[in-house]
Amino acid sequence: MANTGPDRCPWPGIEDPLYTAYHDHEWGVPALDDQRLFEMLVLETQQAGLSWLTILKRRERYRLALRGFDPCYTATLQPHEVASLAQNHSLLRHSGKLLSLSSNAQAFLRIAARYGSFGYFLWSQFDFTPKTHSWNTLETIPAQTAESVALTDILKKAGFSFVGPVMIYAYLQAVGVYNDHLVSCFRYKSLSAGSSQSLAFRKKVPSSRSGT
Repeated sequence: MANTGPDRCPWPGIEDPLYTAYHDHEWGVPALDDQRLFEMLVLETQQAGLSWLTILKRRERYRLALRGFDPCYTATLQPHEVASLAQNHSLLRHSGKLLSLSSNAQAFLRIAARYGSFGYFLWSQFDFTPKTHSWNTLETIPAQTAESVALTDILKKAGFSFVGPVMIYAYLQAVGVYNDHLVSCFRYKSLSAGSSQSLAFRKKVPSSRSGT
């Protein structure tokens, strides 16, 4: 039977409803909320070297283990507690990635404390404006950008691990800093319509900062 659904980016395929739902409703949607931004950061760092679908299928295990992707709770986890969570919730068994959960949460909270929120920090790097690219094929989408390289350097200096320009570029795509849906995808137009609404971002993202 021919596919009668909407035209979408080819990478999620049409066989797995979890994958297509993620593409249709989440990927590329601008995220301002710190909990959402932390959730996607956790998932992207855990994904490194694996397929994204592998992580999506374990997403609810991480949600349960990290109490709804709460960065405050995650930051308090000790190595033995992380190991216990991995065993009890069937998380990925990569010791380095697991240990990065707590240290990355601590770095995330330090940035949030300095800027008022992690969202304010992130979007301030991009003038509070999502950027729409105009890719016609998957092959034309780069693996990284100058912005993802620069942001990686900032995050590493802040104490993050398991972050790199390729992973950060994927993160920026996921949280809507970049609209990288192909121009033929039904989500491209709906997301690009708000790509110039920088003032709305300035109003929604906390503007007050603590620290210097």
